[in-house]
Amino acid sequence: MFYPVLAILLGYLLGSLSFAVIISRIMGLSDPRTYGSKNPGATNVLRSGNRAAAALTLLLDAAKGWLAVMLADWLGRPYGLQEGSMALTGLAAFVGHVYPVFFRFAGGKGVATALGVLLGINPLLGLATAATWLLVAWLFRYSSLAALTAALMAPAYYVLGEGLAWYINPRVMLALSAMSVLLLYRHAENIGRLARGTESRMGRKKTKP
Repeated sequence: MFYPVLAILLGYLLGSLSFAVIISRIMGLSDPRTYGSKNPGATNVLRSGNRAAAALTLLLDAAKGWLAVMLADWLGRPYGLQEGSMALTGLAAFVGHVYPVFFRFAGGKGVATALGVLLGINPLLGLATAATWLLVAWLFRYSSLAALTAALMAPAYYVLGEGLAWYINPRVMLALSAMSVLLLYRHAENIGRLARGTESRMGRKKTKP
Protein backbone atom coordinates (compact mmCIF):
# COMPACT_ATOMS: atom_id res chain seq x y z
CA MET A 1 0.00 0.00 0.00
CA PHE A 2 2.90 2.36 0.77
CA TYR A 3 4.41 2.32 -2.73
CA PRO A 4 1.23 3.16 -4.67
CA VAL A 5 0.54 6.07 -2.31
CA LEU A 6 4.13 7.29 -2.67
CA ALA A 7 3.90 7.06 -6.46
CA ILE A 8 0.64 9.03 -6.47
CA LEU A 9 2.15 11.73 -4.25
CA LEU A 10 5.24 12.05 -6.44
CA GLY A 11 3.02 12.13 -9.52
CA TYR A 12 1.04 15.01 -8.04
CA LEU A 13 4.21 16.96 -7.21
CA LEU A 14 5.56 16.41 -10.74
CA GLY A 15 2.27 17.58 -12.20
CA SER A 16 2.38 20.69 -10.01
CA LEU A 17 5.29 22.07 -12.05
CA SER A 18 3.44 24.73 -14.08
CA PHE A 19 5.63 25.04 -17.14
CA ALA A 20 3.57 27.90 -18.59
CA VAL A 21 4.68 30.04 -15.66
CA ILE A 22 8.20 28.60 -15.47
CA ILE A 23 8.94 29.00 -19.19
CA SER A 24 7.46 32.50 -19.24
CA ARG A 25 9.71 33.55 -16.36
CA ILE A 26 12.80 32.04 -17.95
CA MET A 27 12.08 33.72 -21.30
CA GLY A 28 11.19 37.08 -19.76
CA LEU A 29 7.52 36.99 -20.77
CA SER A 30 4.50 38.19 -18.85
CA ASP A 31 2.97 35.79 -16.35
CA PRO A 32 0.25 33.90 -18.31
CA ARG A 33 -2.00 34.19 -15.27
CA THR A 34 -2.23 37.95 -15.81
CA TYR A 35 -3.54 38.20 -19.39
CA GLY A 36 -5.88 36.58 -21.88
CA SER A 37 -7.82 33.74 -20.29
CA LYS A 38 -5.45 33.90 -17.28
CA ASN A 39 -5.00 30.18 -17.77
CA PRO A 40 -1.39 28.95 -17.31
CA GLY A 41 -1.30 26.75 -20.37
CA ALA A 42 0.24 26.61 -23.83
CA THR A 43 -2.75 28.24 -25.56
CA ASN A 44 -2.59 31.29 -23.35
CA VAL A 45 1.21 31.50 -23.59
CA LEU A 46 0.72 31.64 -27.36
CA ARG A 47 -1.19 34.88 -26.83
CA SER A 48 2.12 36.43 -25.77
CA GLY A 49 3.18 36.14 -29.41
CA ASN A 50 6.06 33.82 -28.56
CA ARG A 51 5.41 30.57 -30.42
CA ALA A 52 8.58 28.92 -29.13
CA ALA A 53 7.49 29.46 -25.52
CA ALA A 54 4.03 28.07 -26.27
CA ALA A 55 5.45 25.01 -28.04
CA LEU A 56 7.88 24.33 -25.20
CA THR A 57 5.09 24.70 -22.65
CA LEU A 58 2.91 22.25 -24.58
CA LEU A 59 5.74 19.73 -24.87
CA LEU A 60 6.75 19.87 -21.21
CA ASP A 61 3.18 19.79 -19.91
CA ALA A 62 2.55 16.64 -21.94
CA ALA A 63 5.93 15.18 -20.97
CA LYS A 64 5.29 15.46 -17.24
CA GLY A 65 2.05 13.48 -17.58
CA TRP A 66 3.82 10.80 -19.60
CA LEU A 67 6.81 10.75 -17.25
CA ALA A 68 4.65 10.31 -14.14
CA VAL A 69 3.10 7.18 -15.61
CA MET A 70 6.39 5.79 -16.88
CA LEU A 71 8.24 6.40 -13.61
CA ALA A 72 5.51 4.47 -11.80
CA ASP A 73 6.14 1.66 -14.28
CA TRP A 74 9.95 1.75 -14.33
CA LEU A 75 10.50 2.22 -10.60
CA GLY A 76 7.35 0.72 -9.17
CA ARG A 77 7.00 -2.58 -10.99
CA PRO A 78 9.50 -4.36 -8.69
CA TYR A 79 7.26 -3.27 -5.78
CA GLY A 80 4.05 -4.53 -7.30
CA LEU A 81 2.83 -1.39 -9.09
CA GLN A 82 0.85 -2.38 -12.16
CA GLU A 83 -1.32 -0.71 -14.79
CA GLY A 84 -3.93 0.51 -12.30
CA SER A 85 -1.36 2.22 -10.10
CA MET A 86 0.31 3.73 -13.16
CA ALA A 87 -3.02 5.22 -14.27
CA LEU A 88 -3.75 6.64 -10.81
CA THR A 89 -0.26 8.16 -10.72
CA GLY A 90 -1.00 9.78 -14.08
CA LEU A 91 -4.30 11.07 -12.72
CA ALA A 92 -2.40 12.56 -9.78
CA ALA A 93 -0.06 14.37 -12.19
CA PHE A 94 -3.09 15.71 -14.06
CA VAL A 95 -4.66 16.94 -10.81
CA GLY A 96 -1.31 18.51 -9.92
CA HIS A 97 -1.36 20.46 -13.19
CA VAL A 98 -4.91 21.67 -12.60
CA TYR A 99 -4.37 22.42 -8.90
CA PRO A 100 -0.58 22.87 -8.44
CA VAL A 101 0.62 23.07 -4.87
CA PHE A 102 3.62 25.17 -5.95
CA PHE A 103 1.44 27.86 -7.56
CA ARG A 104 -1.34 28.38 -5.02
CA PHE A 105 -3.50 25.71 -6.66
CA ALA A 106 -4.16 27.93 -9.70
CA GLY A 107 -3.31 25.73 -12.67
CA GLY A 108 -4.18 25.10 -16.28
CA LYS A 109 -6.98 23.12 -17.88
CA GLY A 110 -4.85 20.02 -18.29
CA VAL A 111 -5.35 19.07 -21.94
CA ALA A 112 -1.65 18.54 -22.74
CA THR A 113 -0.94 16.78 -19.45
CA ALA A 114 -3.93 14.48 -19.96
CA LEU A 115 -2.59 13.58 -23.40
CA GLY A 116 0.79 12.73 -21.89
CA VAL A 117 -0.90 10.50 -19.32
CA LEU A 118 -2.84 8.68 -22.04
CA LEU A 119 0.32 8.12 -24.07
CA GLY A 120 1.98 6.66 -20.99
CA ILE A 121 -0.92 4.32 -20.23
CA ASN A 122 -1.27 3.16 -23.82
CA PRO A 123 0.35 4.86 -26.83
CA LEU A 124 -2.50 3.85 -29.14
CA LEU A 125 -5.03 5.30 -26.73
CA GLY A 126 -3.09 8.56 -26.64
CA LEU A 127 -2.72 8.70 -30.41
CA ALA A 128 -6.43 8.01 -30.99
CA THR A 129 -7.37 10.79 -28.57
CA ALA A 130 -4.87 13.20 -30.14
CA ALA A 131 -6.26 12.37 -33.59
CA THR A 132 -9.75 13.18 -32.33
CA TRP A 133 -8.56 16.57 -31.08
CA LEU A 134 -6.88 17.33 -34.41
CA LEU A 135 -9.88 16.28 -36.48
CA VAL A 136 -12.40 18.34 -34.49
CA ALA A 137 -10.06 21.34 -34.35
CA TRP A 138 -9.53 21.15 -38.12
CA LEU A 139 -13.23 20.83 -38.88
CA PHE A 140 -14.64 23.42 -36.48
CA ARG A 141 -11.64 25.63 -35.55
CA TYR A 142 -12.47 25.56 -31.85
CA SER A 143 -9.67 24.39 -29.56
CA SER A 144 -12.06 24.03 -26.62
CA LEU A 145 -14.54 21.94 -28.60
CA ALA A 146 -11.70 19.70 -29.74
CA ALA A 147 -10.54 19.26 -26.14
CA LEU A 148 -14.05 18.50 -24.89
CA THR A 149 -14.66 15.93 -27.63
CA ALA A 150 -11.30 14.25 -27.02
CA ALA A 151 -11.97 14.17 -23.26
CA LEU A 152 -15.30 12.41 -23.79
CA MET A 153 -13.87 9.94 -26.30
CA ALA A 154 -10.81 8.85 -24.29
CA PRO A 155 -12.71 6.50 -21.91
CA ALA A 156 -14.72 5.19 -24.87
CA TYR A 157 -11.54 4.39 -26.79
CA TYR A 158 -10.18 2.55 -23.76
CA VAL A 159 -13.35 0.46 -23.43
CA LEU A 160 -13.30 -0.35 -27.14
CA GLY A 161 -9.62 -1.28 -27.11
CA GLU A 162 -9.59 -3.29 -23.90
CA GLY A 163 -13.03 -4.74 -24.53
CA LEU A 164 -11.57 -6.69 -27.41
CA ALA A 165 -9.31 -8.39 -24.88
CA TRP A 166 -12.30 -8.99 -22.57
CA TYR A 167 -10.71 -7.12 -19.66
CA ILE A 168 -11.17 -3.54 -18.49
CA ASN A 169 -9.01 -2.43 -15.55
CA PRO A 170 -11.34 -0.58 -13.13
CA ARG A 171 -8.54 1.68 -11.84
CA VAL A 172 -7.58 2.73 -15.35
CA MET A 173 -11.23 3.39 -16.17
CA LEU A 174 -11.57 5.42 -12.97
CA ALA A 175 -8.51 7.51 -13.83
CA LEU A 176 -9.67 8.18 -17.39
CA SER A 177 -13.21 9.03 -16.30
CA ALA A 178 -11.97 11.37 -13.55
CA MET A 179 -9.72 13.21 -16.03
CA SER A 180 -12.62 13.56 -18.45
CA VAL A 181 -14.92 14.98 -15.77
CA LEU A 182 -12.25 17.44 -14.60
CA LEU A 183 -11.54 18.53 -18.17
CA LEU A 184 -15.25 19.21 -18.70
CA TYR A 185 -15.39 21.14 -15.43
CA ARG A 186 -12.33 23.22 -16.30
CA HIS A 187 -13.90 24.09 -19.66
CA ALA A 188 -17.21 25.21 -18.16
CA GLU A 189 -16.73 28.80 -19.34
CA ASN A 190 -15.78 27.59 -22.82
CA ILE A 191 -18.92 25.44 -22.93
CA GLY A 192 -20.99 28.53 -22.12
CA ARG A 193 -19.30 30.57 -24.86
CA LEU A 194 -19.73 27.74 -27.36
CA ALA A 195 -23.44 27.64 -26.54
CA ARG A 196 -23.71 31.42 -27.02
CA GLY A 197 -21.60 31.40 -30.18
CA THR A 198 -18.99 33.73 -28.68
CA GLU A 199 -16.07 31.30 -28.35
CA SER A 200 -12.91 32.41 -30.17
CA ARG A 201 -11.89 30.35 -33.17
CA MET A 202 -8.39 29.08 -33.73
CA GLY A 203 -6.25 31.23 -36.02
CA ARG A 204 -7.78 34.51 -34.96
CA LYS A 205 -5.07 37.00 -34.01
CA LYS A 206 -4.79 37.99 -30.37
CA THR A 207 -3.65 41.27 -28.92
CA LYS A 208 -0.30 40.94 -27.19
CA PRO A 209 -0.46 41.51 -23.42
